[in-house]
Amino acid sequence: MTVPRKIGLIAACALGGLMASPAFAQQPAPAPTRQELAGKPWMNTHLSAAERTQLVLKEMTQEEKLRLVMGYFGTDLDGKHYKRPKESLHQSAGFVYGIPRLGIPNQWQTDAGVGVASQRGPNVRERTSLPSGMNTAATWNPEVGFAGGAMIGAEARSSGFNEMLAGGVNLVREPRNGRNFEYGGEDPLLAGTIVGAQIKGIQSNHIISTLKHYALNDQETGRNFLNVEIDDAAARMSDLLAFQIANEQGNPGSVMCSYNRLDGIYACENPYLLNEVLKGDWGFKGFVMSDWGATHSTVQAANNGLDQQSGVPFDKSRYFGDALGEAVANGWVPQKRLDDMAGRVLYAMFEHKLIDDPVTGPKNNIDFAAHAKVTQNDAEEGMVLLKNDNALLPIKTGLKKIAIIGSHADVGVLSGGGSSQVYPVGGMAVKGLGPDSFPGPTVYFPSSPLKAIQARAGGAQVTFNDGSDPAVAARLAASSDLVIVFAHQWTAEAFDVPNLSLPDNQDALIAAVAKANPHTAVVLETGGAVLMPWLKDVGAVLEAWYPGTSGGEAIGRVLFGEVNPSGHLPITFPASEQQLPRPVLDGDPKKPELRFDVNYSEGAAVGYKWFDLKGLKPLFPFGYGLSYTSFSYDGLAAHWADGQLTVSFTIKNTGAVAGKDVAQVYVASPKGSWEAPKRLGAFQKLALKPGESRKVSVKVDPRLLAMYQSKDKTWKIASGEYQVTVARSALDPQASVAVKLPATTVDVNGK
Repeated sequence: MTVPRKIGLIAACALGGLMASPAFAQQPAPAPTRQELAGKPWMNTHLSAAERTQLVLKEMTQEEKLRLVMGYFGTDLDGKHYKRPKESLHQSAGFVYGIPRLGIPNQWQTDAGVGVASQRGPNVRERTSLPSGMNTAATWNPEVGFAGGAMIGAEARSSGFNEMLAGGVNLVREPRNGRNFEYGGEDPLLAGTIVGAQIKGIQSNHIISTLKHYALNDQETGRNFLNVEIDDAAARMSDLLAFQIANEQGNPGSVMCSYNRLDGIYACENPYLLNEVLKGDWGFKGFVMSDWGATHSTVQAANNGLDQQSGVPFDKSRYFGDALGEAVANGWVPQKRLDDMAGRVLYAMFEHKLIDDPVTGPKNNIDFAAHAKVTQNDAEEGMVLLKNDNALLPIKTGLKKIAIIGSHADVGVLSGGGSSQVYPVGGMAVKGLGPDSFPGPTVYFPSSPLKAIQARAGGAQVTFNDGSDPAVAARLAASSDLVIVFAHQWTAEAFDVPNLSLPDNQDALIAAVAKANPHTAVVLETGGAVLMPWLKDVGAVLEAWYPGTSGGEAIGRVLFGEVNPSGHLPITFPASEQQLPRPVLDGDPKKPELRFDVNYSEGAAVGYKWFDLKGLKPLFPFGYGLSYTSFSYDGLAAHWADGQLTVSFTIKNTGAVAGKDVAQVYVASPKGSWEAPKRLGAFQKLALKPGESRKVSVKVDPRLLAMYQSKDKTWKIASGEYQVTVARSALDPQASVAVKLPATTVDVNGK
């Protein structure tokens, strides 16, 4: 019998036992006390995580090693006749058995990036939700990212979880992608920096955070089967660079490999992604876990870098169960590799103190009021003022009638759907919306913009209209001094939006209202970029993204000027889909198992770089954002020394109110030798009082000045004169200076 046939029989046998509980779960041995474990050599906290891992590995049986590499779903699935492990937490994302006799705890895993999510069902957890990842990226403030991560990590720990499947850094190549709201935008430096800070914040609670979805999982249509085609150097300078930076800054315990294929090979068994790049080039020491349903083999997946199969029963087989044990016994997967798989899980648990500071079950000790302030600050700092003609905002005193229209603004604010869905404390503001199965429901958090506006409107009469009838809404608008239209776009995991237009006839609603009253402001609650055919007719536009638990209050504070908007776009807003590298989305949503190729022919020219390269004028450029004050720049200088480019300048608040500005440093190569005319090289967010000046000094990562060389895995900076620009957006330069750089080569990690 040939080896391939033997492998096939192993997989077939594994299928038969897919739903069975593991044997070790039936009669668990009594766990020793912490005091009894204290004298064990691997419990010596003075040793490194690597040393402790090797010590405990020597004590483990083969069955115990296999236990660490198999993950289960934490929720019953009646359609698959699956019952969750009784030790898992109800309606949770995942569970992995530990080794009680050795002091290795279970892994309790929760989704996701904006808070402690809950699977659908009758007993959802109600927790605090951050604004969308897109909103946090729009803050351009790593400190905000860290604070939000620390908050949701604390809630995860208090809820009994020691692993959070959070840290999404997929670049926005496809603005119709239903999961863009979870991620960090289109630029690798910005996305990697913000998401890295969030991961660091989460793990400050002695739990593991998971960097995902690795890699090039940039659309939901056909996500389980599509094949990405991209040049190696282009990938290294775009999507992979975002992951690399997030990994360096966040030090995640785990990386989650994605559903898609790259060069014909599934990401979760792709030796280039997992062994060569992640573990080899970047030196990642934690473990690679699969996305739920993203494992497709035993021998190939194990040998090519997958360390832990997640989410049984979503895969077709229990590949890392009995099949893996037999594969090791027969030599198809080396024993050394299984030891490495289990060891990587253990390393992450030691490194992030899951073993030394174990969770002790769910606790009722969450300070929801304090956490609401954390998410409110994130929302306020990430909202982007896109238009403000004649200073329509902030809302002035002395108005008599204010009309609030649309998007359930009377009761709440929208959130994105899918596995990252956090259910709000106090219940959903609106029930019965969206799909009655995954990725629904559509959830509105009970934070009412209407109430926030009424509380600040003084003697003005504030009236709400649901916007279902544009003619009725227009009549209300005509009789009002100011109109605020709330517009929404619900996006979610598992589907992409068909286009960038607002759904539900909202463009017609806004047009009718603006025609009736030009003093109209539009507040957008969207997952990403949308088209605005009515833009010239409205007075103001505020992008509020999905603003989270305290979103209504945050919107009210920004509209009335209690908070000066300081968000800047982490993505480009196209003027039309025809400007995109792929005007028509690849794949067919009606054929989810269709296999097709997605050719990223734009290479590393993602987002603003594509628009620069092609000379396209977007609706709003990357980095754009208005303020209620103004800023000026002076004294720009660029200096190269000891292999490092340092840029300095002075920024001044030249307006009448305090505010925060995002200074963006872009660099252009000599003779246009990069994938695009310029790259974001550094950024700094500053809070300044009226008239206050401050000198800023930032360093540019050498990788952002170089072209990646696949042949020798180096980054090479070409000699020549580079243009350094400080700007308020990709299309709003404030000052430029030339600097000569010598030919320089750094290694794959920019060292």
